[in-house]
Amino acid sequence: MAKKRKRTKPKEEEYEFVPPDFDEREFILKDIYGTKILLVVSLLAVLIGIAASFIDKAWEWYGGLLLLILVIAGMKELLKLLRFDMGLVETKTMLGNYVLFFFLSLGVWILLINPPFV
Repeated sequence: MAKKRKRTKPKEEEYEFVPPDFDEREFILKDIYGTKILLVVSLLAVLIGIAASFIDKAWEWYGGLLLLILVIAGMKELLKLLRFDMGLVETKTMLGNYVLFFFLSLGVWILLINPPFV
């Protein structure tokens, strides 16, 4: 009779998780910096929403929408003029700031062109 072969399991390599280096101070500073930019963008959105409501009375809604789009297009340069370092802000954070700016300024604009404020 033939001998049965013993199956041997291959040795599994031992895996040891090594967490990456994390600089907590740098993370907090970047987060605070992003919050400062968010506050400036929010204030700018309210001001542009007010300006768009005045432009709406003169040029219909086209002028206000054009103003919103132009400010979004020049947002990075405007923040650079306000002495913010755009290299410290991630792209996805700025994308969120653009979306926030658009909807906040649009909301202020819509509020100001309706009857209680007209």
